[in-house]
Amino acid sequence: MRSAVPKVLHPLCGRPLIAWPVQAARDAGAGRVIVVDNPRRRLGGHLPEGVEVAIQEEPKGTGDAVAAAASLLDPTATVVVINGDVALLTAEAIEALVEAHEGARAAATMATMVLDEPGTYGRVIRDGDGLVLRVAEAKTAGDATAEELKIREVNTGVYAFDGGALVAALATIDSDNAQGELYLPDVLPAMRSAGRVVVAHPIGDPDLTHGVDDRIDLAYAQQVAQRRILEEHMRNGVTIVDPGSTRIDATVSIGRDTVIEPFAQLKGATTIGSDTHIGAMSTLIDSQIGDGVTILHSHLTGARVDDGATVGPFAYLRPDAHLHPNAKAGTFVEIKNSEIGAGTKVPHLSYIGDADIGEGTNIGAGNVTANYDGRNKHRTTIGSNVKTSVDTTFVAPVTVGDRAYTGAGTVVTLDVPPGALAISRGRQKNIEGYADRKER
Repeated sequence: MRSAVPKVLHPLCGRPLIAWPVQAARDAGAGRVIVVDNPRRRLGGHLPEGVEVAIQEEPKGTGDAVAAAASLLDPTATVVVINGDVALLTAEAIEALVEAHEGARAAATMATMVLDEPGTYGRVIRDGDGLVLRVAEAKTAGDATAEELKIREVNTGVYAFDGGALVAALATIDSDNAQGELYLPDVLPAMRSAGRVVVAHPIGDPDLTHGVDDRIDLAYAQQVAQRRILEEHMRNGVTIVDPGSTRIDATVSIGRDTVIEPFAQLKGATTIGSDTHIGAMSTLIDSQIGDGVTILHSHLTGARVDDGATVGPFAYLRPDAHLHPNAKAGTFVEIKNSEIGAGTKVPHLSYIGDADIGEGTNIGAGNVTANYDGRNKHRTTIGSNVKTSVDTTFVAPVTVGDRAYTGAGTVVTLDVPPGALAISRGRQKNIEGYADRKER
């Protein structure tokens, strides 16, 4: 990956790579999930709750990695082994592998696929009855013979094992190969020598076991995963106008009859209700959107927009901005850490920060809450049914009572009583004949 970030922590549609096979295993019904990490334990904090971790002290191959978890394995259970970079494997594919394995009463069942260009994948060597003899590795020259390299059926790196047979066979493998590593497929001949059966399970779609070894692989996995996410939303009643230009993370929830226009990006823990319209080029990150909301060409991060509210175009809702039902944040409006009451409108060209605004209030164009004194942030409180004129500045902390008014260009530095009109500006003076005198 040529990166300071561990490969399996690179993001894919809102989750790190490692979270995808973990989630697939859980969705398939895994009773326990064990992840093998290295001594630096860099996966800590990135794994879902309840996932167990085993440590492989040195990078001595896939067989050694599984052996590091041997003490945690249940010898009476079916054990599925998955590579941590196989993000596109589905729960259904895991379930089918386990069903085939248990139906065959095998010691091991290897998921395989047939490729036109097998590359460095290990080749599956079968006996005359079609059972698996072994895997011929092809990572390094000398691992496999020329005849073996002609085989197109390859090992995907996904297995189902009888737990007891796996633990016993791990103790028999050695590193007598070109790379000097302990290969997990070497347990297969050991199982056959013990009189057990090893079978292959063709997995079908090669995308299911697509591994990520570089950023090109990551981009391909992103493309496939994104298509699956979009198709699931569309099957559930969401209209996505142009799937090719739309980006939606796996962690996003969307209600039916919502419309997502082109070039929208929905990320993180975003939830969107029903009958909502997300306009073109809008970005929503970790935001909660209600039913019947309209968002046009805007950017929301950590915001909450309740039912019937409208946002944009060109609005910026920052963390803890909360629009209550039927409120409005209009054109070129920025709001952060503020409560905008039900039916209240902030139509255009305003900054509202650290404020609490009541219901039915109208904020004039170009209003600003001056919330920062150079050291601390202060809150502005504006009541219900207030009408503020254009270019009003509220110097926090300040409170404006219900049904109050402000005059155009007012700087509010003192509390405004309910029903009062606040005006703070110098008297206008007209100098007659000024233009003529200037020309002379």
